[in-house]
Amino acid sequence: MVIILKVTLLAYTPNPEKVIAAAARQCHSKLSALEIANKIKREDIEKTINKVIEVGHFSVLEHAYFTFLIEGISRACSHQLVRHRIASYSQQSQRFVEVEDEFIVPKSISENNEAHKIFSEALDNCKKCYKRLIEMGIPMEDARYIIPQASPTKIVVTMNARSLWNFFELRCCLTSQWEIRMLAEKMLELVKSIAPIVFKKAGPFCITRGICPEKKYDCPKWIELYKTK
Repeated sequence: MVIILKVTLLAYTPNPEKVIAAAARQCHSKLSALEIANKIKREDIEKTINKVIEVGHFSVLEHAYFTFLIEGISRACSHQLVRHRIASYSQQSQRFVEVEDEFIVPKSISENNEAHKIFSEALDNCKKCYKRLIEMGIPMEDARYIIPQASPTKIVVTMNARSLWNFFELRCCLTSQWEIRMLAEKMLELVKSIAPIVFKKAGPFCITRGICPEKKYDCPKWIELYKTK
């Protein structure tokens, strides 16, 4: 069985762009956000959000949240994901859920016969030892210590729009590790379908700010964006 990354948008702020625009406009108006939301037109929502992003007043983006169900990522990937602190996480526990027999295999390994053989043998040994420990009566929470980071996991993640912008800047970059980059790209695709104005210019730093913190000016993305400039 091949484990496939799957991202589902479980929930999000209703009318997120209207909420953001109303909150932003209230800062400079005698009207309440509710009064503004009841009157504001689509073109004014777009104008307000574009201005907010242009000047960097990202705090109003925090009023919109998005909750994702993420399946089929490795523990190595989830360890990177939870480093993003302004978020809420609920991860499948290896203390209570027995680890599956299948694992995430990086492409660099799966396409190399010798490397794949070494990788598979090591995983098979870990799985056998894990099951033997459980059969011996070792608690699952202790037997899991032998499980490699290739173990798949499921996690529910909630981030606000501002945190997502930061997440995409860091993790959509081509220098980011391949698995979390793939995850970030799928998450960006989903939120763009719900809040296209907010996330229109979201992505790695080369897109959002026109800079490359990694100084990778030979990066294909940088060349694509700026080769004619």
